[in-house]
Amino acid sequence: MARIAPLEAPYDPKIGELLAKWMPPGSDVPPLALFRTLAVHDELAARMRPLGAGILGSRIVDPLSREVMIARTTALCFAEYEWGVHAVAFGKPLGLTDAQLYSTVHGGPGDSCWDRKQRNIIRLADRLHHTSTVPDQLFADLCTDFDHRQILELTTTAGWYHTIAYIIGVAGSVAVGKSTTARVLQALLARWSPRPKVDLVTTDGFLHPNAVLERLGLIQKKGFPASYDQSLLLSFLSDIKAGRRKVRAPVYSHLSWDIVPNKWQEIDQPDILIVEGVNVLQTGRLPRDGQAVPFVSDFFDFSVYIDADEAVLRQWYIKRFLALRDTAFIDPKSYFHRYALLSDEEATATAIAIWERTNLANLEDNILPTRPRATLILSKGADHVVEQVALRRL
Repeated sequence: MARIAPLEAPYDPKIGELLAKWMPPGSDVPPLALFRTLAVHDELAARMRPLGAGILGSRIVDPLSREVMIARTTALCFAEYEWGVHAVAFGKPLGLTDAQLYSTVHGGPGDSCWDRKQRNIIRLADRLHHTSTVPDQLFADLCTDFDHRQILELTTTAGWYHTIAYIIGVAGSVAVGKSTTARVLQALLARWSPRPKVDLVTTDGFLHPNAVLERLGLIQKKGFPASYDQSLLLSFLSDIKAGRRKVRAPVYSHLSWDIVPNKWQEIDQPDILIVEGVNVLQTGRLPRDGQAVPFVSDFFDFSVYIDADEAVLRQWYIKRFLALRDTAFIDPKSYFHRYALLSDEEATATAIAIWERTNLANLEDNILPTRPRATLILSKGADHVVEQVALRRL
């Protein structure tokens, strides 16, 4: 359950009027959970709305530049909910590409998808987030494309979405899973001296394309061992271990729920590579002739398993499904757009059915049995706090 529960309909007339102002005119989408959480303190929400509306409605900074700043800031703050809202409702309609959205989470200003102007916005977001300062050289670079009013507005935009991220974090409205843990670990490791290069790859990119899964009758078993292109994943890890330059990993879109054709994440000799996914500790059937058969985990120096009780995992899945219904599923291009207008009761029932039919079976048969193979096991409680740490004796 959320620590600060969003208000639910039917609303007091005053609250209903306030929530209507937060949503786009004529929208048939129910008020977002974030707005319903803010409405718990209706006076604060009323004071905040003019600034938020002013940022979104301003033309001092062009909308695309604004969305680059918002996407990077919310990604740095691990505010998945808000990042998803803007990626779907604003970023993509304004022209942000899948590669750019991916870079706001997993990349940086040096990625080839950014032009000079956008690269400096990413740099500004990063410096404000990590140091709350803007060095002279960065300010000079920003002045190449922005005047002082625009720089002030970009800075205020970063501050506003930090505030939104804090509210989301306090309310506990979004589940924290292995993907977020991997990103936190990446950020922490990158701060080690002497600043190692830390890259992150998810095994989602090594799923077979949906067309292949349909042909093999595995579309309802997505995430199960047979749904992955194991040979491609092993080849990728072998090239990384061999120190090869610019090794490519396929890119997966959670919007289309499919591999993105002709899109690649390029990994160029990192000091540390984090590989995140449900299948990373799984083994295959051992050959009876004793011949060597590599497993994904053979390439790992250290492995982490994030654990929680099944009932807790089930509740997190339901909460995430409801959050996605309010964000990513709204996009007509979403594979799961059909769920966008479900009521809370319908969405909960749908999430439970999917969990029991697919995710629970995968957990019990393929994921949970790999837990003892991990170097480190982090056991979490319902409030996402790590309650127990088990480290294999080295």
